[in-house]
Amino acid sequence: MEVKIEPTWQKHLAGEFEKQYFSELTAFVKKEYQEGEVYPAPKNIFRAFDLCPFEKVRVVILGQDPYHGEGQANGLAFAVGDEEALPPSLQNIFKEIENDLGKPLVHESGNLSRWAKQGVLLLNATLTVRAHRAGSHQEKGWELFTDTAIKALSEEREHLVFMLWGNYAKNKGVRTDRAKHLVLEAPHPSPLSAHNGFFGSRHFSKANDYLINHNETPIDWL
Repeated sequence: MEVKIEPTWQKHLAGEFEKQYFSELTAFVKKEYQEGEVYPAPKNIFRAFDLCPFEKVRVVILGQDPYHGEGQANGLAFAVGDEEALPPSLQNIFKEIENDLGKPLVHESGNLSRWAKQGVLLLNATLTVRAHRAGSHQEKGWELFTDTAIKALSEEREHLVFMLWGNYAKNKGVRTDRAKHLVLEAPHPSPLSAHNGFFGSRHFSKANDYLINHNETPIDWL
């Protein structure tokens, strides 16, 4: 099956495209796009991979579903388009960055492609969703696909930072090799849980300190 995805990821994930589950997933997703409103736009389904080649990944931030509101999802976990209002979780992420780094944000857009281009893989566990129906594309095969991507990074790369926010992300990252990588865990940044330990977790400075200590360029989070 021909899937258009960034070439280095194509190399690492090609085996998945030949599997039965992926054929069934593809058929399901195509039908969903034909029959209703699905996010993100088809061209952005693999955008997280396209903006962040396998060998360039330095930080992995795991999300769950794309946003299911109109015009929000753009293929990057937690991100929205330039003109979109910041969702509550992203507002809290930005607050924590400012508090952690002690500086105001330079960029206030929720686009986050500026992070992706620096090597931050903003990966949702499920890459598509039906409009206004959170979780509607869960357990259709996407999780197997994204698990494979995480496994490949864990096994074949060294000194990456994995940010796992909330129980869903923690469970998904459970197989990450903690001897080779830095795994940072905190509650989810949503308003329901951010005050239970996401605020004050200082993941962004910890990630940069780790990268610097392993002779990598830190991420410009601002």
